[in-house]
Amino acid sequence: MIRDLSKMYPPARHPPGQPFKFTVTESCDRIKEEFQFLQAQYHSLKLECEKLASEKTEMQRHYVMYYEMSYGLNIEMHKQDTSLGTYRILQNH
Repeated sequence: MIRDLSKMYPPARHPPGQPFKFTVTESCDRIKEEFQFLQAQYHSLKLECEKLASEKTEMQRHYVMYYEMSYGLNIEMHKQDTSLGTYRILQNH
């Protein structure tokens, strides 16, 4: 059995004025190259996605930390305001 189709069917010459036709082997090679390119692109995009997901997690962690700090500061300020009001009341009597 012949496995190399280019030997079984030699490439036809390209007549002028007609569209170029690829042989089966050329078409398979081209599909293989495009598939490998798409695989590489997919891999690159997957890595970028993983990096962005990691950064998102880190940003969410920072957001929670700042939110907790802000909440704590707000409670402290409320305590100080209450204490100051109580002090002023005691001072005026």
